[in-house]
Amino acid sequence: MSVLFSIFVISDKILNNHFMRKISIIFFISFAITLNLSAQLFPEVVSGRLIRHENFHSAFVEPRNIDIWLPEGYTPENKYAVIYMHDGQMLFDSSTTWNRHDWEVDETLGRLMSEKKVKPCIVVGIWNTPKRHMEYFPQKALNYLSENQIDSLMNANRGEGTPKLFDGGIVADNYLKFLVTELKPFIDKTYATHTDSGNTYIMGSSMGGLISMYAICEYPEVFGGAACLSTHWPGVFTVENNPVPGALLSYLREHLPPPGKHLLYFDFGTETLDNLYEPFQNHADQILKEKGYGENDWITRKFVGADHSEKAWSQRLHIPVMFLLGLD
Repeated sequence: MSVLFSIFVISDKILNNHFMRKISIIFFISFAITLNLSAQLFPEVVSGRLIRHENFHSAFVEPRNIDIWLPEGYTPENKYAVIYMHDGQMLFDSSTTWNRHDWEVDETLGRLMSEKKVKPCIVVGIWNTPKRHMEYFPQKALNYLSENQIDSLMNANRGEGTPKLFDGGIVADNYLKFLVTELKPFIDKTYATHTDSGNTYIMGSSMGGLISMYAICEYPEVFGGAACLSTHWPGVFTVENNPVPGALLSYLREHLPPPGKHLLYFDFGTETLDNLYEPFQNHADQILKEKGYGENDWITRKFVGADHSEKAWSQRLHIPVMFLLGLD
């Protein structure tokens, strides 16, 4: 077991169970609303155009919609980098999301490309499903937990009266197989893409930040960069006596790809759920330093006053995009 388990000390204010219950229930209700709204409405984009591949079949995970954003002037005559983004129904149009907020991906990417600040790219928005937590939780982190800790984890939920987070098991390895062996070949065949790792990126927030970190560790030959916004290091919705952050960080220490050929971006805010993350991110940063990562291939940013929402992520999306795809 990692000694990291014993050194995460969080203030009583952060560990307040009432606070965590409120956050968890809000997340549970909002997720259900998101699935309903997104299924009914097709996003409108301000810049570029959107193509939807409905109910994309997989041998590894449940079917889901895949939204492809193509920039203004997209042409098969050119080649484009690719950003794979999780929680695809939250990326483009606030009128289709539960909280009337979105990442504003089309606005931000369109502006940065028109200003020639980043290389041309397309975005692959991968919808989540009711198995979001099961698909986004780094599966091999379980190797750093005891059997009793795993049993406890499997019974975790968002709050009293809500379903278990992992009812059906953790399937992140199958989710990544879907991305790498099914979705990416389809994207590269269907669209004009650069197929190498130096032009293939993965990005997400919260649990999407965790699975993005996991993806670049598991498939460093596929993904050249990962952006992990508001990374949900607790893994579940409590931090008190929670061994998950230590397990995730032990996994990171042993599986982080060597520096020099990969780019890693992390960040966190200071409000709502993001208020939990700084101590864990500090330990992740220490691991990156020990492994030789520096300012040329890794940055972590703290955003004082930022909360855990698409609105907050949209306001800083340009930073990880420019770090990963920026033109010198």
